[in-house]
Amino acid sequence: MYCQENSKDLHLWGVPEIEALFENDPKIREYEKDIRKRYAIYEKTKMAIEQSEGFDRFTQGFKEFGVFVTPEGGVMCKEWIPNARAVYLSGDFNNWEKWSYQRKEHGKWQMYIHPNTDGSCRIQHLSELKLFIETEQQQTVQRISPWATYVVGGEKDEIFKWMFWNPPRSQVFFSTNNRPQKPIRLRIYEAHIGISSDRCEVASYRQFTENVLPRVNDLGYNCVLLMAIMEHSVYSSMGSQSSHFYACSSRFGTPEDLKQLVNVAHGMGITVIMDVVHHQASSNVNDGLNMFDGTRGCYFKDDEYMYPETDDAVRECHQRNDFKRFDLTKWEVLRFLLSNFRYYMDEFRMDGFRFNGVHNMIYHDQGADRQYANDYSTYFGAYVDTQSMAYMMLANDILHRYYSNIITIAEDKTEMPSLCRPLREGGLGFDYKLGLSVPNKWMKLLDEKRDEDWNMGFIFHAMIKKRPGEKVISLPESRKESMLGKKTLISKLMGEEICQNMSDMSPLTPTIDRGLSLHKMIRLMTHSLAGDSYMNFIGNEFGHPDFLQFPSPHNNDSYHYARRRFELCDDEQLRFKYLKRFDQALNQTEEKYGWLASAPAYVSRRHDGDKVFVYERAGLLFLFNFHPCNSYPNYRVGIQHSGIYKIILDTDNRYFGGHDRNHSDVELQTQALQHDDRQHSFVVYLPSRCAMVMSALNNSKVAFQDFDGSPTEIITSKYDVAPAQW
Repeated sequence: MYCQENSKDLHLWGVPEIEALFENDPKIREYEKDIRKRYAIYEKTKMAIEQSEGFDRFTQGFKEFGVFVTPEGGVMCKEWIPNARAVYLSGDFNNWEKWSYQRKEHGKWQMYIHPNTDGSCRIQHLSELKLFIETEQQQTVQRISPWATYVVGGEKDEIFKWMFWNPPRSQVFFSTNNRPQKPIRLRIYEAHIGISSDRCEVASYRQFTENVLPRVNDLGYNCVLLMAIMEHSVYSSMGSQSSHFYACSSRFGTPEDLKQLVNVAHGMGITVIMDVVHHQASSNVNDGLNMFDGTRGCYFKDDEYMYPETDDAVRECHQRNDFKRFDLTKWEVLRFLLSNFRYYMDEFRMDGFRFNGVHNMIYHDQGADRQYANDYSTYFGAYVDTQSMAYMMLANDILHRYYSNIITIAEDKTEMPSLCRPLREGGLGFDYKLGLSVPNKWMKLLDEKRDEDWNMGFIFHAMIKKRPGEKVISLPESRKESMLGKKTLISKLMGEEICQNMSDMSPLTPTIDRGLSLHKMIRLMTHSLAGDSYMNFIGNEFGHPDFLQFPSPHNNDSYHYARRRFELCDDEQLRFKYLKRFDQALNQTEEKYGWLASAPAYVSRRHDGDKVFVYERAGLLFLFNFHPCNSYPNYRVGIQHSGIYKIILDTDNRYFGGHDRNHSDVELQTQALQHDDRQHSFVVYLPSRCAMVMSALNNSKVAFQDFDGSPTEIITSKYDVAPAQW
């Protein structure tokens, strides 16, 4: 960046509201110099941009760089190639002659191609293009423009081809729907376009628009997070090895197809967020950014000189990984990356971004083996990449400055404090961060403890542990648990029986019954207690039975496990439908009562012996009995406000594959008896492995839902009272 990290007096730089940061989290005060230092780098870089070019122009580099059509039909060609001694453009349009660029200052090269005599563009739509670069070392290399907006190929040993994207007006998609208002709480459906079909294929933007968006809408999600949109060299990387940052992946269709997807989502009131991967890039040379001008540097840090002041372990950590890291100290690299956000906001009308792998940027060692820590010394000091943190501050500044409804999410496995605090306090300015510790805790519990040994205190701390004053998106299981070699929540709960006993025509086994019950209970608690928003990975809402494995030589390039089998939850004879129904009801209930945007829950009971967990949030009472066999008649629970209470959501409802041990029409009157430090209480029946949500009849938001199911459903196992083995 403009300001180097080792500049003097950075730790003395003024931060407008730094005291507010310390008041919110007093433990940060000890690292005040670090906060001031990163803020200084951010501010000095911002001032340099404003004074030289202005923020608006600088962050719209896609309007000046690359190869694009001008309003009069000409073609402007401009690149930053600092190590070049000559640059040429060649392609179908000129029979592969080499048309020469002119050298400009600061390593830039430029050429203008006049329109045809009739005013039409000389480069036809979908013409193949190439850059030929003569380096200072007198080598000639072929490259694709870093600003290319459409590339094709890239599978197996085939390199990408740069195709000029300039469709005729009849093929251009024009948006018809306005962006939705920024949701005050997010219910996110995380999806990968390629795996979103139930067929053994790479699904398309159009298929997702026609088949998956209606499903997302019906399930009650108000946001879809799209992975792997930027073109990437390896399909199985799920977008983590981006090679062409301005080209949406052609594996799934055309840019116009993606625009239509976003437009249709907006018409449904669904916000669209996409993954952005700026912490690394593909190491491909011929069709990537690596060695773009013939040197190891250019856009990236030169591995040999990346970390002169850190130990060999850090340096080796990067050298053994097959990716490149951007050099954020370079002016044109900043332009390239910051403009990348605005390109997708303006061209595709995205609503926000998840910053993938923030921990890979924050730390020189990529956050290796780091997790949530109460010792803040792990978050500051020599191993923290202050330049990268200042870059993320710049990105959040730009996005929130030009787009009032923008949503930015940080994916950070280390729980770095101040990620979601305002820039004026010295925070990094994100709106949300992913609560990645929650799914890890659920998996740990399932792996290491028998059900009867579950510790309610462990669950309590797992659910409520977060940095003060920072919004968290909770998730019951992460996408990484779906990958080959790992196990999803449903796989851990049901094991091999998920492939054998999920038919409603077969007897309900103890394993399947346990799995259905705990899957619903875990998702309900995570949704209502652990965060300020919620996220689900595609297919997990109905307990997708298969792991995720992309085609490779190891599986004979099979797509069998690179898909989502939606037909399972749509089949009325399979029990997957119960989990889908509950997921839908869960989102609908949150939509009506809004617990995600309410104050944090008050946990009144977490009883280890009974395995009972009780809390209040958004005027609702949440009751959980995790005990595998004990049901409790006349169980007293505390509640702060008096009234008549009724069940509004019950995991044991027959419609959700339960046993109907609770009666939804029962109304319970509170008594003026204090219990669990609450002013009122009542007694309730708590069946084993069951959770329910109750609301007072005088709650203005009450709209009781009757999940009775349809006449076609088949229930083979119903009990008025659960037998002892349950």
